[in-house]
Amino acid sequence: MLKTLAAQVKEFKRDSILTPVFMILEVLFEMLIPLLMASIIDKGVETGDIRHICKVGAAMAVLALCGLWAGMMGGKYGARASTGFARNLRKAMYDNIQNFSFSNIDKFSTAGLITRLTTDVTNLQMAYQMLLRMFTRAPASLLCAMVMAFTIHAELASIYLIAVIALGACLIFIMSRATKYFQQVFRKYDDLNASVQENITGIRVVKAYVREDYENNKFFKAAENVYKMFVKAENIIIMNMPLMMFTVYACILGISWLGAKMIVVDELTTGELMSLLTYCMNIMMSLMMLSMIFVMVTMSFASAKRITEVINEESDLHNPENPVMEVPDGSIEFDHVKFAYKKGSGEPVLKNINLKIRSGETVGIIGGTGSAKSSLVNLISRLYDVTEGSVKVGGRDVREYDMEVLRNQVAVVLQKNVLFSGTILENLRWGDKNATEEECIRACRLACADEFIERMPERYNTYIEQGGSNVSGGQKQRLCIARALLKKPKILILDDSTSAVDTATDAKIRRAFAQEIPNTTKLIIAQRISSVKGADRIIVMDNGRVNGFGTHEELMKSNAIYREVYESQNQGGGDFDQAAGGEA
Repeated sequence: MLKTLAAQVKEFKRDSILTPVFMILEVLFEMLIPLLMASIIDKGVETGDIRHICKVGAAMAVLALCGLWAGMMGGKYGARASTGFARNLRKAMYDNIQNFSFSNIDKFSTAGLITRLTTDVTNLQMAYQMLLRMFTRAPASLLCAMVMAFTIHAELASIYLIAVIALGACLIFIMSRATKYFQQVFRKYDDLNASVQENITGIRVVKAYVREDYENNKFFKAAENVYKMFVKAENIIIMNMPLMMFTVYACILGISWLGAKMIVVDELTTGELMSLLTYCMNIMMSLMMLSMIFVMVTMSFASAKRITEVINEESDLHNPENPVMEVPDGSIEFDHVKFAYKKGSGEPVLKNINLKIRSGETVGIIGGTGSAKSSLVNLISRLYDVTEGSVKVGGRDVREYDMEVLRNQVAVVLQKNVLFSGTILENLRWGDKNATEEECIRACRLACADEFIERMPERYNTYIEQGGSNVSGGQKQRLCIARALLKKPKILILDDSTSAVDTATDAKIRRAFAQEIPNTTKLIIAQRISSVKGADRIIVMDNGRVNGFGTHEELMKSNAIYREVYESQNQGGGDFDQAAGGEA
């Protein structure tokens, strides 16, 4: 874990080294001031030597200014190092998340990843800055003050040593008790973020069903859990301050009592007593800083583990040593394919799939919910790897290709259409960042998206809100289809991506595909048989198996499931999740 975190310091190593150097310089300058103060009292005030007072006072002023400068420089470099460290952590996590396969993403919740990128990184940033500054300053100040105190009077200084040992033991006990609560609290943060994310994403549904009170209660419970965990941890940590203050005052009283007696018998001067009391405060303040560091480090330890989990997570998918860098055509072959989402356990979602699809062919894929239609097409662009068997594209196993090359030739319009904040043109150019406006307009014409874009005030420069909230479901689907077409892929997969458009528009889109991209292999997942009826061939999926594969006419003769649902849909109801006659 430490090695992973240390690797993110990178270009801020110099700042990370300079910060403790300046903090130590600040301590050294500060530690000399009490000695000069003692000299002023003993040799200046008590003897009435104004010249000595002015001379030593000037030296104190210079030391104070030097200490101030060193402290400012330490703060400057510490801030740069800690914020740079936080930036690198976020970048390392985000970069690695982009390389995750779908199976890797499934291990982490979206809310959990957001918490790690925000709250957890902020905790580590604060802890790193405290380590560079306070963790250098506090031990250095403690050590210097202790040495100076023993130099002045060893017997009185032993009071500090006893206090430090006792207080240190108490701090270790307190921190060990609080650690377990801090480890749990960030999991509660994940639940809190999940509640917020879900509510904001589905705010229209919440309002439509008047479920505000329910969502408020759910959020309150998540927030209450975070509150309770923090209270439990703070109830333990709060003991730190009373113990600290008790120790400080006990030391001051003890030194004042014994020191006064020593002054009476000339074993100690007034100036030396003042210096000892000043060093007492330095020692106790150093201990207080150390306790704050322990609290912060305890909190950030749980954050550090969560962050390193993401950074060290290795993608389940890797490029081969000598990857194939060109996809010759859009032919697809499934050879005895078996697939399960959890490796080594769980029921396979695809079982013994054998299919051959010719390049340029239009293939419909239909089946009930949970029949593994989406799982089937996810294997083509290698979003997952097969458990057994092989999937071939262009006559080569997909595991032989460079993943970026393969995915550039397979355009997928997923069930859940996603648009990003930006103009329509910016969203379309996700398909091809170098696409001209004319190419974007042509793709929109093929996807029947030009109809509504032309009616917008700013047309292709219309701003799309986050998640495409200012366009309808059908408009969003057509924009996503246009975006996929701009990739000029050899394989185009439409995963139930015309479900929100009317039948006439659906027919226009399919006709445009047939005329404009005849050499592209088109896989169309749909619930409506009318959407795939004109396909060259149709795959009927049932419980993870291919129940039928052929033309519409062939399936009407040979496949009972297909025929039953077709007749049901023609009668005005029923689909692959509801049999004819309305039977479940």
